[in-house]
Amino acid sequence: MFPSSSILEDKSTSTDNGCTGQHVTMAKSVNSAGRSAPVVLVCLGALLATNLFIYWYIESLSRGGGPHAPSLGFCPPGHFKMGVMKCTPWLQCAEVRQEVRRLKIIGQGAVKKVFLSEWKGHKVALSQLSVPEYSEDFLHGLTMLKALQGPHVVQLVGLCAEDHTFVTEYQPLGSLLNLEAVLAQEKYQALNNWQTRLRLALEYVSSLHFLHNSPIGTRVMCDSNSLEKTLSQFLLTSDFHLVANDLDALPEADRARGVLVRCGARELQGKFVAPEQLWPHGAMQPFSHELMPGYDEKTDVWKVPDVARFLLGSVPGADVAHFHLFEIHSKCKNRDPSQRPSAREVLGVYRMVYSSMVKDNMKTNSKDML
Repeated sequence: MFPSSSILEDKSTSTDNGCTGQHVTMAKSVNSAGRSAPVVLVCLGALLATNLFIYWYIESLSRGGGPHAPSLGFCPPGHFKMGVMKCTPWLQCAEVRQEVRRLKIIGQGAVKKVFLSEWKGHKVALSQLSVPEYSEDFLHGLTMLKALQGPHVVQLVGLCAEDHTFVTEYQPLGSLLNLEAVLAQEKYQALNNWQTRLRLALEYVSSLHFLHNSPIGTRVMCDSNSLEKTLSQFLLTSDFHLVANDLDALPEADRARGVLVRCGARELQGKFVAPEQLWPHGAMQPFSHELMPGYDEKTDVWKVPDVARFLLGSVPGADVAHFHLFEIHSKCKNRDPSQRPSAREVLGVYRMVYSSMVKDNMKTNSKDML
């Protein structure tokens, strides 16, 4: 940091008695230090500010419901806002019919079709029932969407139950299925690191915790019978957070009251679903929905390690995250659902791991700067 070459030159000018040269050397050293001091102070000030921000961020994770907690300024119930607009009441039937202009279809499933649409200069997503047979599922999804509004769920813009239509905020990056393709784009490559990926995994667990402790009871993600299906239930926002989007299959579970769920009327198979979701009576007895034992929200916990493995990817630092999460992930994979941790417990470990890794990274960067 200090210009040592100047000091060496000063020493060569010393007089025989050694006094004059020494004073010149000291004077120039002081001047050099004086010039360098502001630079050092600026660097240390920037480092301190960064440290304070990171510690505040980590503390907010410990206190709040996740990295994008409600303190960021959400609208009161029954309202929405996009961009710089003020909070506005949800659009109702007349406004949805007259003011929302469909542009093109961007998705279609068994229950609904989704259209990229426009409302007063804002891009929105309009969802409409595909076939009448799934009307109950569609209306259930709309009920969940209305009741669970907040940082973990896509923002509702308007609805018209009689037309089996609702409008939500449009997220151009699409579902979590697109994560690798999005991060491969040049403008997002700087975000392709363990910090971004681990935060998304933390937010996924935070969403499960919210659903399992929601204002309308413990909700189980039944549309999660494969990794692809699970990822498709979440949208990646433009500022790289995730929000639950497809809420058509969120039945309530409460083991204490004997309320258990059975996801779908078909037999589930594969290693992704929890063991208790598999037909327990063997191949000799045909599957029967009525004879299938019920289960609870611990099925979601079983799937956490698989989703986290996808979200973390293979970037530098992902292996460290896997190492720190190994123990809790092993507990998530306990075949006995009663022995698995709750989503709250898993979230607590994720927060500690994320905080620890951020702090360690901060210390490393601090040493590099100094």
